[in-house]
Amino acid sequence: MIEVKHIRKSFDDKVVIKDVSAVMDTGKCNLIIGSSGSGKTVLMKCIVGLFSPDAGDVLYDGQDFTHMTTQEKKDMRRQIGMLFQGSALFDSMTVEENIMFPLDMFTNDTRGEKQKRVDEVLDRVHLTDAHKKFPAEISGGMKKRVGIARAIVLNPKYLFCDEPNSGLDPQTSLVIDKLIREITVDFNITTVVNTHDMNSVMEIGDKIIYMYQGEKEWEGSNKEIIFNNNEKLNSFIFASDFLHDAKDMRMLEMRGKISDDRNMDDLLNK
Repeated sequence: MIEVKHIRKSFDDKVVIKDVSAVMDTGKCNLIIGSSGSGKTVLMKCIVGLFSPDAGDVLYDGQDFTHMTTQEKKDMRRQIGMLFQGSALFDSMTVEENIMFPLDMFTNDTRGEKQKRVDEVLDRVHLTDAHKKFPAEISGGMKKRVGIARAIVLNPKYLFCDEPNSGLDPQTSLVIDKLIREITVDFNITTVVNTHDMNSVMEIGDKIIYMYQGEKEWEGSNKEIIFNNNEKLNSFIFASDFLHDAKDMRMLEMRGKISDDRNMDDLLNK
């Protein structure tokens, strides 16, 4: 679990994050959403430690990351995996070498042990035949999966994904969402996803934080978001007439299911 308590962050005279508090649950996909300039990226960077907040605390399972020493932060970062927006693979390295890079940096494992771990994570992201390929030889979706494999190679407790579906087609995006969710559940990871992809919101949004002008405007699940009455959130998510209609249809469907469930309960209790 990650706790964010009263985080504030400014750049010169511009306040970007205004007293934001939130809890990211373990074994869940915790999404941070919002339009450009809402502060969602700065908030994630404060949580990871790329930015130092002006005020507030970030706690990893009760450990105050904000006030740790440099060595303590270094030790904590070994428990953090990061999937970058552009995958951030080294062009001159093969897939195998890219994934092995964190093992070379942070472990004293033998070559055989590292190779075994690389094989394991490549199998987990369904890329068993890509070891010797270079990034230029694989598709965008495969690059994302290599990025995920590298992010989990050190068995992290916390996984951060920055716009994981950026630049991908809708079908490939669903594959990446499913993979992130499976890894989160299977390994009981605290996953934080920064996204503006509404498919991700509806597919894997166990917990959603909506940022608006540096503040936490709304918080809830992907089921609750359908029935929300927040005008700013609805304007952001259901921006088009088509999406408004889709929301209305989904609400009718869910209300119908609730009604059916209640009728079934009534029959069972008779």
